[in-house]
Amino acid sequence: MAKVFVTGLGFITSIGNDAETVVQRLRRMEHGIETYPPFAHRDIPVKVAAPVKGFDTSSYDPEDWEYPKRYRVKREFLRSMSPHVLYSYCAMLQAIEDADLQPDEISNENTGLFAASAGSPDVLTYYVDRMRAKGIMRCSPLGIPASISGTVQFNLVAHFSIKGASTGFASACASSSHALGYAYDEIALGRQDRMIVAGAEDGNVETILPFAAMRALSLNTSPDSASRPFDRGRDGFVGTGGATVLILESEEEVNRRGVAPYCEVAGWGQASDGHNVAISHPEGTGLANALKNALKSAKVEPGSVDYINAHATSTPIGDVSEAKAIRRIFSEQGARPAISSTKALTGHGLSLAGAMETGFCALAMRHGFMPGSANITHLEPDVADLNIIRETVEQRPQVVINNSSGFGGANVALVLRAVPTAN
Repeated sequence: MAKVFVTGLGFITSIGNDAETVVQRLRRMEHGIETYPPFAHRDIPVKVAAPVKGFDTSSYDPEDWEYPKRYRVKREFLRSMSPHVLYSYCAMLQAIEDADLQPDEISNENTGLFAASAGSPDVLTYYVDRMRAKGIMRCSPLGIPASISGTVQFNLVAHFSIKGASTGFASACASSSHALGYAYDEIALGRQDRMIVAGAEDGNVETILPFAAMRALSLNTSPDSASRPFDRGRDGFVGTGGATVLILESEEEVNRRGVAPYCEVAGWGQASDGHNVAISHPEGTGLANALKNALKSAKVEPGSVDYINAHATSTPIGDVSEAKAIRRIFSEQGARPAISSTKALTGHGLSLAGAMETGFCALAMRHGFMPGSANITHLEPDVADLNIIRETVEQRPQVVINNSSGFGGANVALVLRAVPTAN
């Protein structure tokens, strides 16, 4: 099977809209959470979120959107976009530039694109309401591809003339990790030379606030402590949006082009809880099996793993469930990898999370550090035996795992391996 490498990254996130800024803020453990004006009404119990900065996509007319001047989006492209499609478009431009890809290397039958997004509830609601109020023929002819689940791949495949494999993934908070895993398979099995993977979410009222009814969002009003995975006082996650795009290439393509990859994607695994539509298995059974499968796929022993970027969203049940899974696969074998959750800094990106955090891991491997798990005042007793790092460790991890879990008990673990650094 062909080896697979990450050669390009693009970020539009709550902690930065380029790789350099993201590295700095991860290293310094600087969060992107703030008191969110749309949550100001007294009837809304949630007060904080982690929005993307530098973009104003509040208008229902995309031509009124404001975004960084470095990006130029043609009018005909904007008409089929929702906010997170714009974010992913900008992140993809970054990733293409980062990987030093030429147009003919992007648009050919050997380059594909997988994406993950839940669609845009806000834009979809707007068009449905407009249809009901003004009549069927008064809606935008591009309202459907701009808003439904799949809008990211619809737009990116069309706008960048992708001719290889393309599809979308919908497994909630495991979606973009599934996209990465199956993109790895496409290259490893020789079906594609290159895969582009995008994860994105609007990160606005309509994508975040419905989780309040599930009692899944933090009611902590302080941006400095609301997202606190592994802390005893955690009370839910903080929502975020944005986009991350990763470019994966075969070893043959890496050598042909002479590019320096961030890391190798060594393998992946997945498994289901078979337990509950919305809550993780209390013993972490599905995630433990996903980890076991990932290690087997990558031919890696538990003791060789240096760092785990945990899914840990800061919910009371989820964090402990994940800790039990990690304990079963690692602690019981005498392994003690460093563990942190970067969601303490970014908030939880839902279907964006897996791609964003895998991108963070790739940056950490290139730049030689492991980001700490912020905002822990009193460590949760049920995770106290694990190696939860509370400060950034200035050490280059050689083997990294990124965990993701979604509704229905979908679990994915991705294994990354370091590559030699240039002198």
